[in-house]
Amino acid sequence: MIARNVTTRMNRPVQKSLLFSPLTIRGFTSRNRIMVSPMCQYAAEHGLANDYHLVHLGRYALGGAGMVIAEATAVEECGRISRGDLGLWRDDQVEPMRKITAFLRRYGAVPGIQLGHAGRKASTQAPWHGNGPLTDADRARDDPPWPVVAPSAIPAGEGWQTPRELSEAEIGEIVVSYREAARRADEAGFEIIDFHGAHGYLLHSFLTPISNLRTDGYGGSLENRMRFPLQVVDAVRSVWPEGKAIFYRLSTLDGIEGGWALEDSAIFCRELLKRGVDVIDCSSGGAIADRSRDVRIRRGFGFHTPYSAYLRKETGGLVATVGLIVEGQQAEAILQAGEADIIAIGREFQDDPNWAHHAQAEIEGENFDAWHQESGWWLDKRAPLLRKLRDNGETPMDRYMPAK
Repeated sequence: MIARNVTTRMNRPVQKSLLFSPLTIRGFTSRNRIMVSPMCQYAAEHGLANDYHLVHLGRYALGGAGMVIAEATAVEECGRISRGDLGLWRDDQVEPMRKITAFLRRYGAVPGIQLGHAGRKASTQAPWHGNGPLTDADRARDDPPWPVVAPSAIPAGEGWQTPRELSEAEIGEIVVSYREAARRADEAGFEIIDFHGAHGYLLHSFLTPISNLRTDGYGGSLENRMRFPLQVVDAVRSVWPEGKAIFYRLSTLDGIEGGWALEDSAIFCRELLKRGVDVIDCSSGGAIADRSRDVRIRRGFGFHTPYSAYLRKETGGLVATVGLIVEGQQAEAILQAGEADIIAIGREFQDDPNWAHHAQAEIEGENFDAWHQESGWWLDKRAPLLRKLRDNGETPMDRYMPAK
């Protein structure tokens, strides 16, 4: 049931939503259940955040989001998806991020960061240059390819580099890289780490038998294929403060014959929760470069909600869901149906940075107290006039329409 009635300053009765109720996780409370999903921007140089990232992420805090997660950030230089990725593999990459986390916190959002290693999907072009593997032709743009690594020497797709199979010693070194990146994320002021364990990147590529053909302790059985991701989680949790949260973005299924299945995710997620992961961030697919072969995944509005609902029921943990959630009422219905605890919004925020404010008005009624005061004051003063004009049937185009 939807909770108690509240009243706007215009004395209009509205419903208090679940989407805009606070959520406490460990040592922080998010003002609502809306999370800005990590979105690669390909705008960094040498892994360093810049003013673009401040404005890009900052506008979502101003726009009312409860949690803002910075894009996939590489724990090793060779683990970048593209040359324009953010990084936390060096100490000098910390300071530029402090300005971002301070701004997010000042305007009411919980700052988070996604840590990842691209594995066999590293050395990739920016989308506007093709979104495929870097080739010798990209050298003309001063963007040469670099060697890639994976659990097994299997390329992500036709035309992609054949990765070098990691040794057990090298796997251990990457675990340390994740731990050190988490230490830097703490220093930078982030309160959430969201592991990128989906879409065919390194953590996911160890889980799925599509890309993991190893015969040692990191391959074969489900237990062995889970070993490396769980070691990474343990290493990060050992240095990540108790009051700060860990999310894990997971491809809940590959959607490919013989691949990672939803039932595998339930087993894996129970282990994640035991190790101090707080939220399962549910996505799907991407085990191979050709997403058109994920034939068992039907992409439509809110298409990950059946998977998040299943994992929420099977594990008893908090889950986030993402994927073509575009309206406030849709997001509210997902929460009311018990299909998720957190709504992750990606591209819709790119289209409308104030999506959270507009969703709240859609569900609860217009109330500019929710906006930051520098904008809310102006909008509140305009609202009565707009309402009067619309109630009178006037439109902005009346002066330009031919007389009847």
